[in-house]
Amino acid sequence: MFNSLSDRLTATFKNLRGKGKLTEADIDGTAREIRRALLDADVAVPVVREFIGRIKERAMGAEVSEALNPGQQVVKIVNEELVGILGGQTRELQFAKQPPTIIMLAGLQGAGKTTLAGKLAFHLKNKGHAPLLVACDLQRPNAVRQLQVGGERANVPVYAPHPGVSSEAEVPTGDPVAVARDGVATAREKLHDVVIIDTAGRLGVDSELMQQAADIKAAVGAHETLFVIDAMIGQDAVNTAQAFNEGVDFTGVVLTKLDGDARGGAALSVAQVTGKPVMYASTGEGLKDFEVFHPDRMARRILDMGDVLSLIEQAEASWDKAEAEKMAKKFADQEDFTLEDFLSQMQQLKKMGSMKKLLGMMPGAQGMRQQLDQFDDASIGRIEAIIYSMTPHERNAPKIINGSRRARIAKGSGVHVSEVNMLLERFGQAQKMMKKMAGGGMPGMPGMPGGGMPGMPGAGAGRKKAKGAKPKKSKGKSGNPAKAAQQARETELRRQQQASKRMDGSSFGAGTEDFAPEDLSLPKGFEKYLK
Repeated sequence: MFNSLSDRLTATFKNLRGKGKLTEADIDGTAREIRRALLDADVAVPVVREFIGRIKERAMGAEVSEALNPGQQVVKIVNEELVGILGGQTRELQFAKQPPTIIMLAGLQGAGKTTLAGKLAFHLKNKGHAPLLVACDLQRPNAVRQLQVGGERANVPVYAPHPGVSSEAEVPTGDPVAVARDGVATAREKLHDVVIIDTAGRLGVDSELMQQAADIKAAVGAHETLFVIDAMIGQDAVNTAQAFNEGVDFTGVVLTKLDGDARGGAALSVAQVTGKPVMYASTGEGLKDFEVFHPDRMARRILDMGDVLSLIEQAEASWDKAEAEKMAKKFADQEDFTLEDFLSQMQQLKKMGSMKKLLGMMPGAQGMRQQLDQFDDASIGRIEAIIYSMTPHERNAPKIINGSRRARIAKGSGVHVSEVNMLLERFGQAQKMMKKMAGGGMPGMPGMPGGGMPGMPGAGAGRKKAKGAKPKKSKGKSGNPAKAAQQARETELRRQQQASKRMDGSSFGAGTEDFAPEDLSLPKGFEKYLK
């Protein structure tokens, strides 16, 4: 979504690198480029004007002039101001003291309200809540059926006493206000602690739409009214948001279709213009393509600083802890890394979602945009097919896979033999790396046991000696008897220290004496790791 804006801003900041002092012309030029980038991204003009004014005011002041690195200070200012535009702080749902908490979704037709209702229900269900979906969109063809399908996918019940209309020719007959009121009563009766009401939309803002939304809100006493807006809507986002804010006084914004290729100006305009926070973002069609909106993390993504916190959260949510412990035990026991393990790790990554999206959260991802665009998420599926086409013996002993076996595996998985060869070659490299790590070394880390990865520059122990290079001579003994004796004592002392480290683990801070864990003031439950 923000690729174009991110590229423009990153290119602008490159011009500031290495400058010991920024002149007024430097700041004006940078502000001009940022202004152009934001306007090209469809950010509302009043928002851009206010944003640039604050940046110039802070950049001209002592905050930048006295900084050790003025260029980085300007980037810091832009980052902080972006966070402010996006809402400042993360805002999640505020639940009612007396359940159920009633959440009403409002927005134009086509913004993605019905799809979002299922995603929000799935998100809340995973948080330990018991949501109920209520179908109040009785005028869009098959809207009720769509909500029922979303409820089935999320394993959440749907209250839908009226089927709605099935074509544009039908005239809506149901009363959405009555359906909403009865849905809340049903939720109380069946002990649901959250009610999500899907309301009707229009192709444009009109009085009938606003009146219906306002009537539903008043009838059920909604605790949260979420305005759902298509992030690809562009400049019109501001007018639409202001109209809904005046009509239903929404409490938060949900951005949909953030995975699209539009310029993303809506995300940078709505919160600033309405004063209401962006609470959630929808990033795809799947139930899991939904996330809490963090202004600080989104600002970092836009400025190509990465979003490592979201990456860690996704890993924690989807990673199989039992599988991770099993793999850790294999490392500890220095067992061979097999194709079964390789397959298991690939499947764990697959659970986290699109690899392209995950890699895009890494710092500096904009610099490898071309490689990311060429990355094929389907390649993980092909790897699974290749490994599943092998016998259990082949997976555990891949060295036996000769030419005829490779041809059979390729035929069984529907790929070319070259893809099987490539997989086995990559697995061999991964296996070597795992062996080095299990042996106590980190590949590619100079000075660490285990050397470096082959082919990596500056890898230390893994490098070959240059052709014709002379071996380094060891320091000979001194001709002075007293100095020679001192050298011998130092050599013996070093040898004893190294032997001691190998035997008792003192290089990791543990001594040879026994100690009691309770004397270390460790956090509760941590003692088990010392047994």
